[in-house]
Amino acid sequence: MPNLPADKPVLVTCGLPYANGECHIGHLRTYIPADIFVRSLHKQGLQTIFVCGSDTHGTPIVVSAEQTNTTPGKLIEKYHHHFDEVFKKLGIRFNFFGTTDGAVNHNRTNDIVNRLIENNYVYPKTIDLAYCSHCERSLPDRYVEGICPYCESLARGDECDQGCNRHLEPGEILQPVCKICGNKAEYREQEHFFFRLSSFKDFLLEYLETLGGTTNARNYAREWVNQELRDWCITRNLEWGVRFPGHDELVVYVWVDAPIGYISFTEEYCNNAGLDWKQIWQGDSSIIHFIGLDIAYHHCIFWPAMLKGADYSLPQAVVASGMVKIDDKTFSKSRGYVVWVNDDYLDHGFHPDLLRYYLASYTSHTKDLNFSWKVFQEKVNNELVGSLGNFLYRTLHFTHKNFGEVPKGAVSDLVLDEIRTTIRKVTEAMEEYEFKKAIDIIMGLSAYGNTYFQSNEPWHMIKNDPDACAGVVKDCLQVAKALVLLCEPVIPAKMNEAWGHLGLEGDVSQMRYDEGLVELESGKNLPKPAILFTKIDDKKINEMVVIMNKRIAEAMAKEEKAAPQAPVVTFEEFNTMDIRAGTIVSAEAIKGSDKLLKLQVDIGEDTPRQVVAGIALTHVADELVGRQIVLLANMKPAKLFGVESMGMILAADADGAVLLQPESKVENGTLIR
Repeated sequence: MPNLPADKPVLVTCGLPYANGECHIGHLRTYIPADIFVRSLHKQGLQTIFVCGSDTHGTPIVVSAEQTNTTPGKLIEKYHHHFDEVFKKLGIRFNFFGTTDGAVNHNRTNDIVNRLIENNYVYPKTIDLAYCSHCERSLPDRYVEGICPYCESLARGDECDQGCNRHLEPGEILQPVCKICGNKAEYREQEHFFFRLSSFKDFLLEYLETLGGTTNARNYAREWVNQELRDWCITRNLEWGVRFPGHDELVVYVWVDAPIGYISFTEEYCNNAGLDWKQIWQGDSSIIHFIGLDIAYHHCIFWPAMLKGADYSLPQAVVASGMVKIDDKTFSKSRGYVVWVNDDYLDHGFHPDLLRYYLASYTSHTKDLNFSWKVFQEKVNNELVGSLGNFLYRTLHFTHKNFGEVPKGAVSDLVLDEIRTTIRKVTEAMEEYEFKKAIDIIMGLSAYGNTYFQSNEPWHMIKNDPDACAGVVKDCLQVAKALVLLCEPVIPAKMNEAWGHLGLEGDVSQMRYDEGLVELESGKNLPKPAILFTKIDDKKINEMVVIMNKRIAEAMAKEEKAAPQAPVVTFEEFNTMDIRAGTIVSAEAIKGSDKLLKLQVDIGEDTPRQVVAGIALTHVADELVGRQIVLLANMKPAKLFGVESMGMILAADADGAVLLQPESKVENGTLIR
């Protein structure tokens, strides 16, 4: 639970969207919860600064610009504007949304790099760097691909994205190939600069013990720090980026200048607002980062080490979200499992608040979120229409029809206690970054209001006992007011409408939670209410499902067309493969990897065969024990995350590993022919 001061601003940031493509709902897994959190802090009376911006450097930007025959500058301008507009449409209110290619970020990056150099945390080193003689250019990061030196999977130049998920330093990748022309690359010596990350191990272990936020981020980082921390190469051979001090032929690595954007965006906002940014980044401050778990290494290890080395303030908390799936399939733009915020949602007339509600209420923030049009429809129709919208409208409609104003009388202590308890529980859940829990508690108050209204039957009371009816209506109106205040961080536009329906003035986003305990003024006129939420019909949902299925089919056809033809093998060549049936006798996770499992497989030998398989994202370890599978037993041994693998489990690639198994149980060790 964060210990946030009331006398100084809290800085909240979001991982920067990369300015080379459009916004999809995978992005929103970070930005919407962060916006909800900031709005909730406002409602608790805390000062906040909420900054973000476009990540505009690195090889993917340059590659994308080349592929679309434009310049990096024009490319980032296009997508920076796109994200800025989408965030505004969705009610995500940054105090400042900048760009890492701005002059302030260039200056701040140079200042921090120079500090690291002065403090002896950066040093030069001659390394082998991939070079394409055909293109006559060095090949940093994603300009090169090859074989991972740790797990022998196909990998890109900066990360083993198909295998063990390790960060790869320049020069590490084996059998390098130029991504531009497809020719083999060669290694040439060149001087680059490294950050002494290895010297921060003790500091990081101590820092992670006190770091707030979500446990998934801390645990992920702690596992990496307990292993070997290697120094990072922080320079690249690119024309686009922040120049490394004193070396115009080099730029700093994107993971240096991108997080420094948090500082420069704060600096720009504070300069405009007449505040001192140094009180936040070089003083006693509360800094909270909202990120996706896939960049936890950078934010919990590399970034705090860099800040420590340059004498800047450290983040108090890192809040890492789970990933997003589409219809229970792994999120994949190339395979069509994606929902684009503009094309697939806003352009079809869906209200932004409905998506905010779905993404925040579907599951715990640290768990994977599944987007399904059918489930989206059910949540909107059952929860927003059937519960919250129903209570607000029936209460306001009945009051307007029978009283025309807020009735006389006092709100009952029972109702005020219920509101007070709800506010406390919601605040606690928000402080724990449990947004689904907070929304469930709010919807519990909505259910309470519906039950209270229904059980008192005011439609009968108005005829027999108008004074008693007025008391019930006053209670329900107070619950409605509290609900609007509690729901505003989640569905701000709709709750601003509802605030007006209650005859209340001002901006509801500026009102505190405890305003829900301030009784509505009796005698205040109530306008005729309107229905806030309408049901989403089956026809519209079916239309969206058809659009998605068409995209998936087109992506699959394109993938099949582009797939290289496998070489023809002879029967003798096939017979060189020792493929056997086996039974998994144990399975466990491998520290430091979210993809790999260590398996012990009985294939009829004296002892089980140890195998490392990249199936942790699709299979639960305990559920694999006792399962019969098919194993390539004479696979060349390899070490993945320090664990030796003596074979390879065979699986079909169908958006996640589908393990092959015999049609019926056979003796372990049976040859597959």
